[in-house]
Amino acid sequence: MIGVFGGSGFYSLLQDAETREMVTLYGKPSSKITIGKIGNKDVAFIARHGERHQLPPHKIPYKANIWAFKDLGVKRIIAPSAVGSLKKEIAPGDFLVPDQFVNMTHGRDDSFYHSETVHISAAEPYCPELRRLIIEEGKNNGLKIHEKGTSVIINGPRFASRAESDFFRTLGDIINMTQYPEMMLAREQEICYANISLITDYDTGLKDDPTIKPVTIEEVLRVLNENNEKIKKLIFDMVPKIPDERKCVCSNALQGAKI
Repeated sequence: MIGVFGGSGFYSLLQDAETREMVTLYGKPSSKITIGKIGNKDVAFIARHGERHQLPPHKIPYKANIWAFKDLGVKRIIAPSAVGSLKKEIAPGDFLVPDQFVNMTHGRDDSFYHSETVHISAAEPYCPELRRLIIEEGKNNGLKIHEKGTSVIINGPRFASRAESDFFRTLGDIINMTQYPEMMLAREQEICYANISLITDYDTGLKDDPTIKPVTIEEVLRVLNENNEKIKKLIFDMVPKIPDERKCVCSNALQGAKI
């Protein structure tokens, strides 16, 4: 089964789907889970922020979401999200498939392992097999897609200050509030995870272009509304091409990690 998280402005995916309410060891996931098919693949969908976007980034039940997918038998997760750009050449309306992250969040429960010692590798945090498929299908769909980049994940819900944004530009290429701990919790459950980042803004603006203003939620939603159907089409095109067999680092992430 394939899991899909819907990000900001992306609250539904599947038609003629079963709707299921779940309660996990870690509480309820963000939303009811819809289960259906894309091609010959079983797919489960969770709206990351809830059906009414009632959950801010720091209040998302990340562990419950991942555990719900695990209970359903999900082996791979596709996770679209809205992000800000930290580089001039990565423009609003572009897509980026991150291969690295820098975690700047705080206070989030970011591990399933609190009663035993598990040192899981984060050297390659996003699934290389899923990333390759996203890039291929993105190009086939005519999207302007950046094939790699580092995502800086902040706590939110506020946007960054100019000083913070200047600092984050030294760390990465895009800025987001939800990718961590989502991707590493998936890795702890040996679930493949890849992100589709839609660039919605330039964070605090561009120093060499005063006409580019700091991000507003209105601008984020405008770009999302213009591009959500592109994201859905990309997902519908790539899911049937996902191979049944996994040959990536994700599938045996716990091997040798436990002490």
